[in-house]
Amino acid sequence: MVGDGQGAHGDGERDVLVTWPDYDLSHELIGGALVAHGLRPRVEPKRGARSPVELRALVPGTVGAIVSTDPFTAEVLAAAPSLRVIARVGVGIDSIDLAAATARGIAVTITPGANEATVADHCVAMMLGIVRRLAEHDAGVRRGEWNRTGPYTPSALNGVTVGLIGYGSIGRLVAERLRGFGVRLLAYDPQAAPDGVMQLVGLDELLRGAHVVSLHVPLLPATRHLIGARELALMQPGAVLVNTARGGVVDEAALLDALEQGRLGGAALDVFEHEPPCSAELLALPNVLLSPHIAGLSDQSVHEMTCRATASVIDVLEGRAPAHLANPAVLERLGLTLRAPVTPAPLGIGKHDG
Repeated sequence: MVGDGQGAHGDGERDVLVTWPDYDLSHELIGGALVAHGLRPRVEPKRGARSPVELRALVPGTVGAIVSTDPFTAEVLAAAPSLRVIARVGVGIDSIDLAAATARGIAVTITPGANEATVADHCVAMMLGIVRRLAEHDAGVRRGEWNRTGPYTPSALNGVTVGLIGYGSIGRLVAERLRGFGVRLLAYDPQAAPDGVMQLVGLDELLRGAHVVSLHVPLLPATRHLIGARELALMQPGAVLVNTARGGVVDEAALLDALEQGRLGGAALDVFEHEPPCSAELLALPNVLLSPHIAGLSDQSVHEMTCRATASVIDVLEGRAPAHLANPAVLERLGLTLRAPVTPAPLGIGKHDG
């Protein structure tokens, strides 16, 4: 039995809450697999902001959850006493209280590697889009304008310095793609070891030296507002900021001020402090390129991530240790033996980025 999207609940003993939008209920490895294992998908897609209060009303009676960026706070988890596994479609777990989940014996899994190439592709696309001023020129042509030179002249990516903040798996894939553009590359990541290829520098040196600054770090207490007023002031006049990581890594108010004052040339943002974004001033700026947190999404990556998340839920509910467990300390509480890869919660700057 599939939920009607209005919060209707079954008896809950085999219910799996699905908040990932457009979850393929008919595919044999996704929704079909849940049904084949005696589970009932309860579909409540997250298509915008969702508060803990709203989520708390959806979780009672569920044994598993296949989720987007829903806020699984300690209070939400307390309302779901039968919940045994939260399978995050993606890698970011900043919306889940991992300590509370572990204390309650709830496994939390992620899907690393399934969308890294897609994030890297989108990041380079956004770099090109903001440097070439595609959104501005698209809007101008639609208004009947034909602005090609003078203040409307785009820049080139070739020959500029690009700084990568975070040199984990996604940062390295971005670097690989950018080498074909003839750019100079810098990276900041205190956890990264020299590889003889990338020039690793301090954060301030990167900010001062780069024409394009791109973020590839998870959202952790140490990285929240990593880019604030001080850091933005260090960037070159006319430099651009690209964020395909997490919105909270950037102080959005400080970014808006830098853009409005003309200190930065532009920003390309796939993620925001509040999603969907609520800053009318930011949305109105012509030199800001926006996308709705889709850097990691493609037909291929969504299929792979939802297959993996579904398999994780089935594994836990059938007594097997799941792949890519973000809280391995929960294994003893669940009485499971580790037989699959464990992915601990991110610790380093560039670990599990994007």
